[in-house]
Amino acid sequence: MSDLAATPATGSTAGIDRAAIMVMLMNEEDATGILSQLAPEELRQLAARMCSLGEIDPSAIAEAISGFSRSIDNGSISAHGRVHSVKRMLTSAVGDMKADSLIRQVAPDQKEEPSAALGILRWLDPEVIADLLVDEHPQAIAVLLLQLDTDTAAAALAALPRELHTPVLHRVARLGPVSRQAITILEETIDAMIEKLHGSVPITMGGVKEAAEIINRAHRSVEKEVMPQIGKIDKVLHQQLEHEMFKFEHLFALDTRQIGTLLREIENETLINSLRGLDEEDREIFYAAMSTRAADGLRDEIETMGRIKRADVDAAQREVIAIAKRLIADGDLIMGDADDDYV
Repeated sequence: MSDLAATPATGSTAGIDRAAIMVMLMNEEDATGILSQLAPEELRQLAARMCSLGEIDPSAIAEAISGFSRSIDNGSISAHGRVHSVKRMLTSAVGDMKADSLIRQVAPDQKEEPSAALGILRWLDPEVIADLLVDEHPQAIAVLLLQLDTDTAAAALAALPRELHTPVLHRVARLGPVSRQAITILEETIDAMIEKLHGSVPITMGGVKEAAEIINRAHRSVEKEVMPQIGKIDKVLHQQLEHEMFKFEHLFALDTRQIGTLLREIENETLINSLRGLDEEDREIFYAAMSTRAADGLRDEIETMGRIKRADVDAAQREVIAIAKRLIADGDLIMGDADDDYV
């Protein structure tokens, strides 16, 4: 499951999808045991996919199980959280004090697992963490930031007033041994802060993505009526909604015939660059609409070409989306379910 963190943000999320399906196939006790081992960001990604997958057909379940089986065949055991797992086993075997001593001897560079109070920090938004820490001494802030993963610590630091950045980072770099008594005091401080904060954090509702999903699922007449009106009152929002309403991965829902219609309108270079942003599994959707010879040739071109900037991939995918939109407007492509616009 630790492979979740390594799944690319771009291209396919098939790896996370398979992981989400596997977890949902388990009984609650087994699933809870696995989820408890994940880092916050891994758990966020997995939970998001579990909630958004919708109806899961038998072929997707079979593919998830097959993918899990293939990973088992590799015969490897992930190193993710290895030291913490060993420490838990040692604690059960010889007690907390002896386990602590042994781990310090065999894995001296390993960070100690934070206490429950400090561990809660990992689950908070960086802006909330900054609000909690803003009135603390730079030394305390440095110690607390070191309990977080690097990305979260960096975001929390950036959200703090600029005048705190230098003294905090100086103390992070020069921080020596910290007594357990000092850590306990910090735990109590954080506990009190979180208790005071609990219930006062505003709930985020709505947003561009949610609005786009509603429009996508509504009758086509809603889009035709609403989007021009939004364009008149908020051009930026109009652009953001258009981007969310039609992403490159939406093309995956087209059947082979419609993919073929789309491919005939795309320049070869644009197609190659757009497919570079996908993994091989999603490229197969496009290869399936080509002749075997053309598909093999495209595979070879993609595999032999050098690295390409992310911006070039995004630009090519936007160009493909623009072509798809034109074909939809002309009635040559149909996205989503048919409605009264089609007979």
